[in-house]
Amino acid sequence: MLSRRYSDAALIWIFWVLVGVTPPGVGSASALTFEENKEVALEITMLFRAARAVISKYQRHINDPNTGDKGLTPEKVLEEAKANYEKSTGKPFRLEAGTTLKGLAQLAMLNAIREVMKNAQPLINERGRGFKGFLPAVFARLVADSFNRLMKGRAYIKLTAPRAYIRNRSNRPDKWEHNVIENVFKQANYPKDKPFMEEARHRGRAAFRLIIPEYYGKSCLTCHGEPRGERDLTGGKKEGGKLGELGGAISFAIYN
Repeated sequence: MLSRRYSDAALIWIFWVLVGVTPPGVGSASALTFEENKEVALEITMLFRAARAVISKYQRHINDPNTGDKGLTPEKVLEEAKANYEKSTGKPFRLEAGTTLKGLAQLAMLNAIREVMKNAQPLINERGRGFKGFLPAVFARLVADSFNRLMKGRAYIKLTAPRAYIRNRSNRPDKWEHNVIENVFKQANYPKDKPFMEEARHRGRAAFRLIIPEYYGKSCLTCHGEPRGERDLTGGKKEGGKLGELGGAISFAIYN
């Protein structure tokens, strides 16, 4: 057993070394083609979305004040996330071996999900407390923060939305994201769920960028629906969103 004097981040680093994978930020990789970047970006955003769906599924269970241990361990969430991934993509999740960017990003996303769920156990298992504030959007933001830290400048993921629907300022769309949301996704003839991608700068660096539109589902409208301005269960004001309306997007960048 490794000594507990190591931080979680250090243990993850050691794990990468033990399994023969170069940790993110170490060494260099050949530039990927546009199609290879697309494959990586879709892989990670689909896994990210699949994990968030698990938290959405168990919201009522998480907020049950009469149950202590909810059984939502990191392993449970990862297992269901992989099942959701297979359902949405039509293929089983397979961890790529080696030092490829795809393999590194897969490991970073899995470890980010694991880290967030490990840290959330005291909160979600607290007996006697109803609403925990551990919402799908909060989970996604925490996972994104962890993933971005682990990738150390190789790739970046973010949950964003139209500016009128942003609650957390850290999720505000940048100029590129805002332009795609307003001038591409909102076009009447734009295919629903179709990702948009191109070479564009991100945080001052050349990058491959991909953004996937997301639409309000029934569960989303509990907090984001009508009547507009009414306080929701989090204390925030409802945006007046409607079922099927464009309500957000997952943005992903791979640096060249």
